[in-house]
Amino acid sequence: MNSSSRRRPPETESTRGGTVADFLSARRAGLGALAIVVVAAGAAAILWSKVGGQVLWREDAILRPEMVELRGVAPWVKSDIKAEALRTASLDRGVPLGDPELCNRLARAFDTHPWVKRVLSAKPRHPAAAVVEILCREPVAMVSVKGGLLAVDAEGVVLPSGDFTAEAAAEYPRITGVDSSPQGPEGSVWGDMAVEEGAAVAVVIGPEWRSLGLVECRSKLQGENRLWELVGPEGQTILFGSAPGRERDGEPSAAGKIARLKPLEGKPLPSEGIDLTAK
Repeated sequence: MNSSSRRRPPETESTRGGTVADFLSARRAGLGALAIVVVAAGAAAILWSKVGGQVLWREDAILRPEMVELRGVAPWVKSDIKAEALRTASLDRGVPLGDPELCNRLARAFDTHPWVKRVLSAKPRHPAAAVVEILCREPVAMVSVKGGLLAVDAEGVVLPSGDFTAEAAAEYPRITGVDSSPQGPEGSVWGDMAVEEGAAVAVVIGPEWRSLGLVECRSKLQGENRLWELVGPEGQTILFGSAPGRERDGEPSAAGKIARLKPLEGKPLPSEGIDLTAK
């Protein structure tokens, strides 16, 4: 039997590339580095648990109301939107800039204010500061209700009427003939189609309202149809007809009706009245 057919001795740790001791020795440096990392991470966690709260609540890392800049407040708004929004959202006592939800919390705080139509941006800055930009709702009419007038925007959203003096309220078209009350708080839609239609009429008449000397936008039912009358200072009436976008067959469009009103600007309204629905 030749040497090639002889049984080879079994492999040992040393024949497979060294002993276990050699293996550990070769990797001792890496294991030591790993142990250092683990120990350091644990120490950091313990340290943060003790001082992390203090770091987050350092004075230069706390956003307070006076450090929030609010942009986009409309001139007709008399309320302190910033103070009211932050107080309602419980952000008036300060909030850490490190709060991961800070942007969303700021946006939600202002978005729920009845004067705010939309929050355009909410951006925190360092040191502690933030800039919030909003788009305000614009009043277009006052709805006559028992006890006074309630302001609404073009979509029939109820606005904070406490911001209007009697003189300021008189500058807006007055919608009458509405029997309902708002179905929700300020900042929500009235919930009555008559209010939405009346607001639409007020919007489409726009600047002509004052130059025509109009004082009232009155709802009246004609069968199943709701029509609108414009009332002058001495009771003269202009039959506007259906609200914009709800015209009946053969009824002129809102633009056509306004074109017929233009020549009357600055002149006394005829006592016999005007029918804008006639061709």
